[in-house]
Amino acid sequence: MRGSVFRGSRRRSGAAVAAMVAFSTALAGQHHVAAEGGATPSVPPLKLDWRVCVQDSPYDCATARVPLDYSRPRGRTIELAVIKRKATGPGRRIGTLFFNPGGPGGPGTLQMPTGYDFFPKEVRERFDIVSWDPRGVGNSTAVNCFASPEEAETWNASKPAGFPVGRQERKAWVSAYKELGRLCDERDPELLRHVSTEDTARDLDQLRRAVGDPKLNYLGISYGTILGATYANLFPSRVRAMTLDSNIAPTAWTNHASDDARLPTFLRMGSDRSAAATLDQFLKLCGSDAAHCAFSAGSPQATRSKFDRLMNRLRKHPVGTWTYARTVGDTVSSLYIVHPGWTQLAARLQDLWQGRVPQPPAAPAAPSLPYPVPYLGEEQAGAVLCGDSPNPRDPRVYHPLEEASAARAGDAGRFWTWAAEPCATWPAVAAHRYTGPWNKRTANPVLVVGTAYDPSTPYRDAQAMTRELADARLLTNTGYGHTALLNPSSCINAHESRYFIDGTLPRPGTKCEQDAPPFSTSLTRTGASSAAGGPAPR
Repeated sequence: MRGSVFRGSRRRSGAAVAAMVAFSTALAGQHHVAAEGGATPSVPPLKLDWRVCVQDSPYDCATARVPLDYSRPRGRTIELAVIKRKATGPGRRIGTLFFNPGGPGGPGTLQMPTGYDFFPKEVRERFDIVSWDPRGVGNSTAVNCFASPEEAETWNASKPAGFPVGRQERKAWVSAYKELGRLCDERDPELLRHVSTEDTARDLDQLRRAVGDPKLNYLGISYGTILGATYANLFPSRVRAMTLDSNIAPTAWTNHASDDARLPTFLRMGSDRSAAATLDQFLKLCGSDAAHCAFSAGSPQATRSKFDRLMNRLRKHPVGTWTYARTVGDTVSSLYIVHPGWTQLAARLQDLWQGRVPQPPAAPAAPSLPYPVPYLGEEQAGAVLCGDSPNPRDPRVYHPLEEASAARAGDAGRFWTWAAEPCATWPAVAAHRYTGPWNKRTANPVLVVGTAYDPSTPYRDAQAMTRELADARLLTNTGYGHTALLNPSSCINAHESRYFIDGTLPRPGTKCEQDAPPFSTSLTRTGASSAAGGPAPR
């Protein structure tokens, strides 16, 4: 989640994982989507022809062909780009761990290689790690509503950055996304109806079969938690180990299985309040550490006041292209990765306070990616969110909703309200949408990880996921940022490693801390921000 559910800024993406195992003899012929996943016609077995992605790369790549519509498995097919990195301790290999980096719209073929080092060392030793670009995304058969990059850039320039402020900007915003929906409907309306979470969960089961694993090992972050929960309830007997990190409450995502949505997805989740609470922590800790936080005003209260004054000033007097709305969007997005994100955010805010256009931070060395960076237009995330999760269909209700959210969550409430508004005029609803139940008993318990101060997926959603699943254990990360994977905690990693390797769950009520608090200089890892996933901003 970085910016808006639709990725106007088109930030760099990174990282994916993968691994291949020969087919078992049981998979030699055609197989069926099992009855527990819904009665469907037979699906031809999926074959993965692994090859080295590029010369001297540690990653292997494959292209999978799957049915566009699992109820018509011999109809149109689409491609999935798949990637793996083999277990580093092959003599001790347990199986394959599938990874989804969130989004929706996160391209696993890019995001796992960038984030590979964040996986616990023991997990990398014992598992091949496999990821893929979900249907509709990136290097897979992708939703692309523009004829050229220039056309996409022209459309992107037609709307305000961050969210709309004032009547004219609201009109431009709504008009731009209505036009995006029209263009998408003209290009490939059939694909728009078949990029749902349920469709992707069925793809995941085909990939599991293709690598020869009898049961699934899975790590999903952010939106990947909804994908995991969907798989767990479609195929409960096939879960070996599943960790869901930074969760979306299933009933919030599905609006309690009702299409009559009075609130947008992210307000149902509570993203506005969670972002506001995380921002409060940022300002509190910044104010208490003037030596390491450039925006500090010497105390938490003074730093909070300074931030509010800056926002009011930017409403009237932008600094270059840094408007109030762009700055709010950047602030929320920058809270995702504590190191180095919080320190860099403080420096940008200080530049704006002094009337200077912020300088972009020095980019880390570009990783050697096994796949080319594909087109990642925001319509890819929108196709999943808008087709899968109900949102109000009248654009006129979003401004009143924005004001109500701002009353409880301040500036972050405005950002999160408008993040889902593009769904008001989206032209498609998913043909196959899983809406529950969520309490199917899985073959093995699920491990749920929730972070106390998360600007995107609230801790309360991790609690809800734990309640709604039939058999789940909550592991609490008392720190900050979006996902424990990308905001490292040796404690979290140790529990996850034991769980994936031998099924050992942490004791009920277990809490962990992050390795380095915000504004600490003891952790200098870079590149994490490009690997973060979430149900909105990119």
